[in-house]
Amino acid sequence: MPYVMVQIPNTPTPTKSPAPRSVPTSADVARLAGVSRATVSYVLNNTSAVRISEPTRRRVHEAAKELGYVPHAAARSLRAGHSRMVLMPTLPVPAGPLYSQFVHDFQGALSRLDYTVVQYGATGLRGDDAARAWAELRPVAVLVPGPGIGPEGVAVLKRSGARAVVTLSAVPVEGAHALLLDHAGVGRSAAEHLYARGRRRIGVVVPAEPGLEIFSGPRLNGAREALHGTDAAVTELSLAYTEESAAALAARWTDLGLDAVFTYNDEYGMLLMRALQDEGIRVPEDTAVIGADDLMLGRLLRPRLSTVRIALPSGRDLASIVDRAVRNPSAEPESHDLYGASIVHRESS
Repeated sequence: MPYVMVQIPNTPTPTKSPAPRSVPTSADVARLAGVSRATVSYVLNNTSAVRISEPTRRRVHEAAKELGYVPHAAARSLRAGHSRMVLMPTLPVPAGPLYSQFVHDFQGALSRLDYTVVQYGATGLRGDDAARAWAELRPVAVLVPGPGIGPEGVAVLKRSGARAVVTLSAVPVEGAHALLLDHAGVGRSAAEHLYARGRRRIGVVVPAEPGLEIFSGPRLNGAREALHGTDAAVTELSLAYTEESAAALAARWTDLGLDAVFTYNDEYGMLLMRALQDEGIRVPEDTAVIGADDLMLGRLLRPRLSTVRIALPSGRDLASIVDRAVRNPSAEPESHDLYGASIVHRESS
């Protein structure tokens, strides 16, 4: 049998993967800063009960930054007996610049009070089912926008360790602190303004986008309440936030016979006013227009957009309400009126 030599090509020696870097601990920070682990905990947790000199605080922060050390939230919660997480379920639809700015300021104020703010995206769950999903994260407080929870949901959250449940809605919920939003007052103010300007056939825009009914429904009802028993009539107008929807509504305007419109907010007001003008309807001569929120863009239109200005409290004040509720979970639930409405009269009305 012939002898066959087989040459095996050289194969590169496999390289070893670098060993994973160990996660820095508070003990590492303490060694680098030359302090005790307790001092590291006091400094990084902003503990005010123990006095730490500024140079020591600086050394600890510099050591933590150099090592890339981040405190472990779960361990911190275990030591404290509760988390520092405030859960904020998001609205199912964008609620406009005013609400977004309010939420941003509120979150910043809570962060400065050493809370971790987590926004919970919509998952299709509602009511008490949503409360059970939120409870799985074991927040110390939950801020619920809109009528998205009932008394049983509040009880579920409290049994899971939530020290405070706060609702942002037009009506309070049993067992929860309430930040009351007077959307009916916004609609009422707009309708009273238009009536005082001599308008009697008044349309009220109700956004077609699902989810906004928690705001638009009370505003429509407020306008109806303001004009109840007068010689004025209110017409509900469905409008999607698109140029096509606004153009279709403007094309029917003459047949509707309206001489004024409250457009839910300034964004829908700008959209509809442009469509009315494109249709040859003069503002305010043929139709007066008023929005809400007092956005800067409304002042740049011609004619300038009349609006309902909504006075929100500061994020710091609201964060203080949540903080007090967390610190005193046995206190009776409180209700706080969130804002007042005032008319800003400009050329469009």
